[in-house]
Amino acid sequence: MLIPIILSGGAGTRLWPVSREAHPKPFMHIGPEGKSLFAQTYQRAIDATGQAPLIVTNRDYYFLSRDELAEQAVKPAYMLEPAGRNTAPAIVLAALWAQRQGADPTLLVMPADHLVTKGPGFAEAVRHAAALAEQRKLVLFGIRPTAPETGFGYIELADAISEHASNIQRFVEKPDLVTAQGYLAQGNYVWNSGMFCFKASSIIEAFSSHAPQLLEAARDVWGASEATGDRTDLHAGFAALENISIDYAVMEKASNIAVIPGDFGWSDIGSWSAVAGASQADANGNTATGQSIVIDSRNTHIESQDRLVAAIGLDNLLIVDTPDALLVADKAKSQDVRKIVERLKETDNAAYKLHRTVARPWGTYTVLEEGAGFKIKRIVVKPGQSLSLQMHHHRSEHWVVVSGAARVTIDQDTSLVSPNQSTYIPIGATHRLNNPGVTDLIMIEVQCGSYLGEDDIVRFNDEYGRA
Repeated sequence: MLIPIILSGGAGTRLWPVSREAHPKPFMHIGPEGKSLFAQTYQRAIDATGQAPLIVTNRDYYFLSRDELAEQAVKPAYMLEPAGRNTAPAIVLAALWAQRQGADPTLLVMPADHLVTKGPGFAEAVRHAAALAEQRKLVLFGIRPTAPETGFGYIELADAISEHASNIQRFVEKPDLVTAQGYLAQGNYVWNSGMFCFKASSIIEAFSSHAPQLLEAARDVWGASEATGDRTDLHAGFAALENISIDYAVMEKASNIAVIPGDFGWSDIGSWSAVAGASQADANGNTATGQSIVIDSRNTHIESQDRLVAAIGLDNLLIVDTPDALLVADKAKSQDVRKIVERLKETDNAAYKLHRTVARPWGTYTVLEEGAGFKIKRIVVKPGQSLSLQMHHHRSEHWVVVSGAARVTIDQDTSLVSPNQSTYIPIGATHRLNNPGVTDLIMIEVQCGSYLGEDDIVRFNDEYGRA
């Protein structure tokens, strides 16, 4: 049995303003398929293994992930983290989970936010890796470098194991440009892709030898975790596990390591320059997503979500336009976009975390306008879904139904509100909104009050476990 493990986490701060903490990089739609990186990874995992994946992700992304895969015939299992703790804790707990699925399965570990454009080539590399895993090897997937990239870690290859694999001489941190040029010229270095293949027992034995304290702490977390349906909620003790990568914890210390160098159209999509590199360019090297007009410009990338962006006389720039934020940057500074996110956090600006349209388990809300003492939202509730039973300390709410039907509970009273009708929720009133219909409920909400933050909410009951 070859089980795919998809690691879906990370804020993708270098891809702001599209990637944000509440809607991170794996859910960005990049590449020729028009699907999210997460959905592409999921399909690639099934194509390569024929098995339903385990998705290891943060609890906050469970419903978003489930909605993203709603049309998939093969349904995954989920392991939900209460906090982010890097790849080593995630992988060791995935291995403990996998051992309960069958007799020592082989695991294919894949980040959810990478792009692979040559699926058959990847599937072939997976077959070779699985064969090595049967020999108790811990297998890494290396990428043959096409440029002196300074944003990746490298692996120096040693002697060949077979036609398709080599032993590892050493791991190398992200180099400077001159060093990276040297690696490219030597020809015996590959990029470290962060993808792995090994037997569940092999990686657990490696943790036992090289990170025994982390393994024992992970066993305790696993023993205290709860499984319900398709999800395993990891115990809160997970947040106390060591925050360390699998490379540092195990791979750089183990002796039974092998690497399979590959060329399957891989990119980690780690910056806007990488996004541009994965896009179709015109004769002047310009790339674009969305509506744009580009005149007398070269090597410029434009990302536009909902309006026309026009550019004249630009050279080597990045323009990323979203409904509530605009990024303009030199392509050479694409790695520094994360500094903007750091500044937003320092100033407590919600734009580091939320888009104007925010996904919720029951649907979405979009902030249309806000000012002193008021906020206007467009709310969409999916058929059969319900908001939590809740109250607010600082705001009242007016609801106007645009389409669909709303079942509204205010304190002890429940009523059905139809299109072109409205209702009012006073400050402090316990209330709930439900869509009893078979089509989306669309409504406009007007909030009034002294404080309109999203944290002014007390949940008494919730279908999605948020109370």
